Amino acid sequence: MIIRVFRASIPKELHDEFEVKFKAISVPMVKAYSGLISLEIARPSQWNPDEFLMISRWESESDLINFAGEQWNEVHIPVGMEKYIAECSVSHYEDISIS
Repeated sequence: MIIRVFRASIPKELHDEFEVKFKAISVPMVKAYSGLISLEIARPSQWNPDEFLMISRWESESDLINFAGEQWNEVHIPVGMEKYIAECSVSHYEDISIS
């Protein structure tokens, strides 16, 4: 399993609008792909006041390629969402499940 962690820094004045579109555009887009195991999103907190987060878990690298293309290890932003993002990053991890 591969864990994909997307972080986006959003200007405070755009938080409300971004959150609505994050849920309405980004979440359904990601959920439409096979190989997705789970998806979580989070809004800013007092510890990370401008950062939204999306954590997705994928069955395999081929599933990530299907989702984001050959450059799956780079940021993938749906059309129309880029105007909200001051900066962003994506990181990938291999699961080491605990029993």
